[in-house]
Amino acid sequence: MSDNGAAPEAAPAPEESGDAPEPQLVPLNAIFHDDFVELLIPVMSNQTIAELAGAVEHHATSRVRARDARKVVYHDNRLLDDDLTVAEAGIAPLDHVRVDYADED
Repeated sequence: MSDNGAAPEAAPAPEESGDAPEPQLVPLNAIFHDDFVELLIPVMSNQTIAELAGAVEHHATSRVRARDARKVVYHDNRLLDDDLTVAEAGIAPLDHVRVDYADED
């Protein structure tokens, strides 16, 4: 109760106030290009697919030579748009993604 005796108003839900949900850690299983090691990569739900591709490449370059080429990401056999976030793409914790070079699809 407030000082004037009225009950305090409830805070609006995040979707009502226009605030985006808090970013969440999303650990993913990932394979890069022709690497033979599957990786467990931590990303955040607000990272873009392009950022996810870069993170996967970064962790694989000790075994796979990095190239200056556009990378693409597949999830459930769908090619994902680089501008989507992990959350918008519907990627859940421990899902599998494949990252490859665009010229080798």
